[in-house]
Amino acid sequence: MQAVAPNQTLTVERIFGEPSLSGHLSSDIEWSADGHQIAYLETSGSSIDRKPSIWVMNASTGARRALVPADKLKLLPGADNAEHQMRLTYRLSPGGDSLVLAADTSLTLFDLKSGSSRNLVSGAQPVGDAQFSPDGHWVGFVRGHNLWLANLADGSVTSLTTGGTEQLHKGEADWLYSHEFGLKTAYWWAPDSSAVAYLEINDRDVSNYPIPQLLKRSARVLWQQYPEPGGANPVARVFVATIADRKSRLMDTGGKGDVYVPRVQWMPDSKQIAIERMSRAQTRLDLLITDAATGRSRTILTESDAYWINVNEGPYFLRDGRRFLWSSERSGYRHLYLYNSEGGEIRQLTHGRWQVCRIDAVDETGQSVYFTATEKSPIERHLYRIGLDGLGLKRITRADGWHDVTFSPRGQAFVDTYSNAMTPPRQDLLRADGSMIASANENTMAELSSYGRSPVEFLTIVTHDDATLNAMMIKPLGFDARRKYPVIVFMNGGPRQQGVRNAWDGWISLWHEMMAEKGFLIFALDNRGSGGHGHLFEEPLHYRFGAQEISDQRDGTTYLRKLPYVDASHIGVWGMNYGGQLALHAMFEDPQDFKAGFAQSPISDWLLYRSAYAERYLGSPKTNFEEYQESSPVTTAMQLQGKLLVAASTGDEDIHFANTLKLQHVLTDAGKYAEIVAFPGQPEGITDPASLTLLFRRVTEFFVENLKEASLH
Repeated sequence: MQAVAPNQTLTVERIFGEPSLSGHLSSDIEWSADGHQIAYLETSGSSIDRKPSIWVMNASTGARRALVPADKLKLLPGADNAEHQMRLTYRLSPGGDSLVLAADTSLTLFDLKSGSSRNLVSGAQPVGDAQFSPDGHWVGFVRGHNLWLANLADGSVTSLTTGGTEQLHKGEADWLYSHEFGLKTAYWWAPDSSAVAYLEINDRDVSNYPIPQLLKRSARVLWQQYPEPGGANPVARVFVATIADRKSRLMDTGGKGDVYVPRVQWMPDSKQIAIERMSRAQTRLDLLITDAATGRSRTILTESDAYWINVNEGPYFLRDGRRFLWSSERSGYRHLYLYNSEGGEIRQLTHGRWQVCRIDAVDETGQSVYFTATEKSPIERHLYRIGLDGLGLKRITRADGWHDVTFSPRGQAFVDTYSNAMTPPRQDLLRADGSMIASANENTMAELSSYGRSPVEFLTIVTHDDATLNAMMIKPLGFDARRKYPVIVFMNGGPRQQGVRNAWDGWISLWHEMMAEKGFLIFALDNRGSGGHGHLFEEPLHYRFGAQEISDQRDGTTYLRKLPYVDASHIGVWGMNYGGQLALHAMFEDPQDFKAGFAQSPISDWLLYRSAYAERYLGSPKTNFEEYQESSPVTTAMQLQGKLLVAASTGDEDIHFANTLKLQHVLTDAGKYAEIVAFPGQPEGITDPASLTLLFRRVTEFFVENLKEASLH
């Protein structure tokens, strides 16, 4: 792609304004049980006047129609204003003749044939995670930290568990399990609908973290159960509740010691449950098969690793129950293996110096498995197919870039959400062989063509110790190789994170283009430790954050300094979250390379971060206190020489504001100044458009003042 001469100029206000320059995707895509159609949530209007509607598309023809129009949704309980509509979710019934709508404190059953609706649940308490039973007779949901059932035949609602509290979650993932292990649900219906397996997560001994609410006249404190490194962790247990008698039975997970239970699922026979149990050190993972009637368990497979184990999806059991697919990083790269039900390896299905990201579908009739992987390139994601005999590996998606697929239950078709570094994502409906059925959402943003954007260039860099790393560069608009340009380096190279992707990165992509338009060269390097490259690539982070990453980034700046068009004395750095702490490491430990830096919501002290994440890489602070100290940017903050800008939310529930306050304290003691910008509230960090507009207006000025204008003097 050639740079386009602009007739409009990108601005911070437009980047974070409406309508979004990234366009709008259909959300909550859900396949019908028979695979004949897909449903999705479509939203029109502004953030103030949102108008959601539910649509359906025929999987064979691409024909679509409104399933529940916006005017009907607006009349449903709890969906009468924009704030509630932002949290509106739905589930299709197994038979495809109805759906359940969840809106804050209510559940509504909508009959798709008659168009009528009836309220299932209402009240003051929030309602979440509504799920139909496989036979369509029940809807399970979570309310008041307990698991409940709604009987669709007579409309009765009963509790399946009792005793749930803010510290004792039943059928509901707590903060750590949802954020660290990605649990979207904590209860699972048996395939025959006879029982429900659920997690009970006890946070009673977990430390409470205070989050002050200071905007009101009478300030108050919200308390968050937040497990600290080395402190008490949540205690998770697995129960099975039978629908007939509503009694819960505890499953034996060998609960000796401090363990995690990150994955639970039923086996096809509805009599056994597969449970993953992981040691707190996260160096051992056991796969247990548990008898749902007695609770007795047996271990059929164990993974161990000298560094750590990355939790992925659980086993995929074939319908006969005698075989299952398992993914493992034992070779240094995640690959697929076929096992028998006793834990005996039948064969390894995939091989190579690339990794499988997830299983997307299994076609048992065709004896093949579909999966997303990095085989083509670690900076891209593609869909592949391979036989259960390990033969016939084939890439299904062809267009260079990033593919995120949602397969039909029987593996006949999939929705492909596709983007590349220069193009916002679009959604297409494709057959299993990759041929097009119809465009589901072209998401064409005509306005983008009116802005001059420089192409994203991908390259590789060889480090001083002969490692080859991926990098990307955006050259200034109207690039002239005879000139010298200041550089902004973007750092995002933490575990499972990548700064170098052939994918659309939303407002980050646009802001980088805007800064290139202002005369900056934008650069990013995937240092060792970054995601997408396999477990071997991550291992240098073991027991030390910051050292390997900054060593690799230093090789990146060495590469930049050799380019004749780079102003080597005016290089800046920025990053968010993990990338923010890398930006701090760079500013404190590599002042000769970086003149100015911006860190958004950075982790400054790893003792202040959540237990499961910090301990996975650094171990316990009880034995590895020095490793925590050496990995924390605050330890070297007194070495600051350049200009530093830091921004954080006072209400961030993940990276607490204490990280920023501690950084400020250390800098003050050392007589060093950094510009600190605080945004009130915002539990997920700085995410709302108004705050981001104000912040990046300042970030833009900051880099112009300290890099571009300074380079002219």
